[in-house]
Amino acid sequence: MNKRINQDNKKIQEDILNFKKTLLNLSFQKFSGQLEKTSQIRKAKKEIARLKTKLSIKNGDKNA
Repeated sequence: MNKRINQDNKKIQEDILNFKKTLLNLSFQKFSGQLEKTSQIRKAKKEIARLKTKLSIKNGDKNA
């Protein structure tokens, strides 16, 4: 059971890292004027927050 939780945590951390990379790319696109859908930035930030919340709930953290 503990091994599965660690694998789930690693998967969530990988997803967070991927969304952070996506957010960085979206920011570059925005500042260079290439980004048409600026709502993608907000969606990426919200998804990062959701994943961090999920991770802290799984770990039982009181402060995220």
